[in-house]
Amino acid sequence: MSEDEREIEDLQVEVAALLSDYVHAPLLEDQYVRGVLPAPSQAPAVRAVLGDRAESTPARLTAYEIPLRTGEDLRTAYDVVALLRAVHTGTHIYPRSRVTSVMGMDLYLVDPAQVKEASFTTDDWTATLLRCLAHPCDPPEERHGARLRGFLFRHGGALRLYMDSDEVRGVIAADVRPGGALTALLAALPSLLGEEHRISEEPGDPHCRYLVDLTDW
Repeated sequence: MSEDEREIEDLQVEVAALLSDYVHAPLLEDQYVRGVLPAPSQAPAVRAVLGDRAESTPARLTAYEIPLRTGEDLRTAYDVVALLRAVHTGTHIYPRSRVTSVMGMDLYLVDPAQVKEASFTTDDWTATLLRCLAHPCDPPEERHGARLRGFLFRHGGALRLYMDSDEVRGVIAADVRPGGALTALLAALPSLLGEEHRISEEPGDPHCRYLVDLTDW
């Protein structure tokens, strides 16, 4: 297997994991993810199936094939979410050559050049952050020394994480703003929980020892 083929397979895995968030929560309005399919013949694409909640009748589902390559680069799983929202919103006219069917479902072959991507929302970033904290992908011996004990949505788009750590005792709350630099935040969290200049000793929150403000980090 070539390195290019492996990268495509790994990205298809990432897309499937991210889109699984939208099986029980709508991707947009009343549309839920009802399937994620790797394109056949090792094509560098992924097919996402949308429909009403709990729908499984093929004729009532719509599949979209989204190419994973953009020039010499690969799209991200977040790009796929943005494109899916865009193609399923408003009016899009597909030429006959880009409309087909698969397994009884209408299949639209998306041309990203003709679509304006929808923005990845704060809730999307929040769900991604919580998933990474609750289900870390690294093996146990390589995981960062902080665990998610709880969370609370706060005003102004902030998210309060309740964490414990190998480096500090008890439950520590950390206010963060979910966004694109998740990898850096996840790596830094264990040490940030103990930074004294960020600590509020009286957070008015009985669920933690103290609060760390990371909203400007």
